[in-house]
Amino acid sequence: MSILITKHTTFIIQGITGREAVNMTRECLDYGSKIVGGVTPGRGGREVYGVPVYDTVRQITSRTRVDGSVVAVPPAFTRDAVMEALDAGIKLIVIVTERIPRYEVAQMVEMAKLRGARIIGPNCLGILSPDEAKMGGLGGRAEDARKAFKKGFVGVMSRSGGMTTEMCNTLSAAGLGQSTAVSIGGDPIIGSTYADLMPLFEADPETKAIVIYCEPGGRMEAELAQYVVEKKSRLPIVAFMAGRFMDEMPGMRFGHAGTIVEGKADTTAEKIARMEAAGISVAERIEDIPGMVKQRLGL
Repeated sequence: MSILITKHTTFIIQGITGREAVNMTRECLDYGSKIVGGVTPGRGGREVYGVPVYDTVRQITSRTRVDGSVVAVPPAFTRDAVMEALDAGIKLIVIVTERIPRYEVAQMVEMAKLRGARIIGPNCLGILSPDEAKMGGLGGRAEDARKAFKKGFVGVMSRSGGMTTEMCNTLSAAGLGQSTAVSIGGDPIIGSTYADLMPLFEADPETKAIVIYCEPGGRMEAELAQYVVEKKSRLPIVAFMAGRFMDEMPGMRFGHAGTIVEGKADTTAEKIARMEAAGISVAERIEDIPGMVKQRLGL
């Protein structure tokens, strides 16, 4: 099984005629994903690799079932695009756009909660369930994605899209496939955190372990540690913490907008201590992850 998407998931791409969205459309189709339409206002009637383009989301949802949407429009128009998708009843929205104002992201996340929908991102590469589907740019070209991602029982979550692929490739090379990999986004405010996604992995009987990629800044690791303790999670978790050098450089940004160390609780040392206290194993190097997963599972 997988979480969030399967081979039967249908989705649209908002902003489909943009350069990056065109490439993403081809990659997703080549992987076997079911894209049932695209939206670019004023360009209805066109096609992108055989996918029909419409002016509005409603023109698609009135014709066919739409489970999700990938939003790939410029930041100035992202909020409107997400609100349009939510108004049309779409329940899973992957926002790949970055540099969206924080207050607009907060509005989108709050509206999604009110509508019973889930947002992944923004500033993410999306979701990939090996041999099922990919929704977004995660893994790049289909042939590369098939090499890096293999079907299995490890759930993967990462604030970095590139490191999602790197960790999955390392796991696959060691014979550990993935149930679903999720690039959750690197911004300070995102739609789904590690703790938010854990119940979905917990409910998937084929997921037997979790691997996460962490960075300095933010409260997500603390929230995950709290979740693991309070919910008595059945899933062993292995984490890799990047940017340990930032403990000596408070206030410095590392890669993503969300990696700003504002206090002791945001430092890598404090995050590692919290996670280890909750029973989460922390790897020193990416290549150590497969062995630690096998050790935790008794393989």
